[in-house]
Amino acid sequence: MVLLDTFLHQHQGLVLLIFGIVLIGAMILDLGVLNKSDHVVSFKSALYQSLFWITLSMGFFVLLYTSYDQEESVNYLTAYVTEYALSVDNIFVIILILRYFRVDEKYYHKILFWGILGAIIMRAIFIFVGEYLIHQFEWILYVFGLFLLFTGFKLLFQGDGDDEDFNPENQPVIKFARRYLNFTNQELGGKFFVRKMGKLFFTRLFLVVLLIESTDLIFAVDSIPAAFGITKDPFVLYTSNIFAVLGLRAMFFMLSGILDKFHLLSRGLSFVLIFIGAKMMLEITHTDFFRSTIGFELPKVPAPLSLSIVVSILALSIVFSLIWPKKEEEGQPLPEGPAPDKA
Repeated sequence: MVLLDTFLHQHQGLVLLIFGIVLIGAMILDLGVLNKSDHVVSFKSALYQSLFWITLSMGFFVLLYTSYDQEESVNYLTAYVTEYALSVDNIFVIILILRYFRVDEKYYHKILFWGILGAIIMRAIFIFVGEYLIHQFEWILYVFGLFLLFTGFKLLFQGDGDDEDFNPENQPVIKFARRYLNFTNQELGGKFFVRKMGKLFFTRLFLVVLLIESTDLIFAVDSIPAAFGITKDPFVLYTSNIFAVLGLRAMFFMLSGILDKFHLLSRGLSFVLIFIGAKMMLEITHTDFFRSTIGFELPKVPAPLSLSIVVSILALSIVFSLIWPKKEEEGQPLPEGPAPDKA
């Protein structure tokens, strides 16, 4: 264990590179071999996949706790739970997108695969750019902390139906794509593009993936600062985020039909962001930049206490959602685009 501890500390970059290669290889095996044909993912299959990713994530937590750093392993768990919970809002938006474009359920797996692969790459870039900026400019932690407080309060006071007003056609990425790319309205067996008469035509599935990637980019703007509010260790940051993202696809198939029952979860997430933002502002007093200008330090929030607070807030928001279910309201159904033509 001592040798493993030394290796993990001294070769973080190499370990992360191996970690990324193995994950991408596993995902390619998933789509190219294990799930080569398009099919509808059952609840039972999604449950098994969720248990697999959760077990793998907890196994990695045990590895960190026994062979890396006990405090950082608790931070890993806190960041993992926070990112996992924040993914619920992402799932709701994905559902709206898929319903709007009337995507056949048998293509959900393929679309989410490419969406998650893009999320892994984008979050790696965000994390390492953020780590570099913090290393070069400590004062940027003020920006992250204030941003989390602003986002938390904004989420707290926004209406419950705000996400339901989401219209894919109003998104800049969709307007840009429709303006500069050629699209076909035909169903082409799950293809993303096809060449006709020397021209490249893109399908609705490509448009859906493009929109999902853009929305994940927006969600990453919230989740990555939140992760930095929990830990500054890039190794812990990346692994916790990626394990949570990898579990997103299975969680989507499990929760897509019952997501509306957890209507208070967004309120819980707002309190989590406010707490992490406040925690980050406290920890800023321990930076060289703050000590040299102000001259005092405020107490840090211990990692186990942070984990307990985050888990308690999320658990209570789920329990309260079940105790006080959302009242059924008659409203306009979600707008849908025109039905695709058959090939």
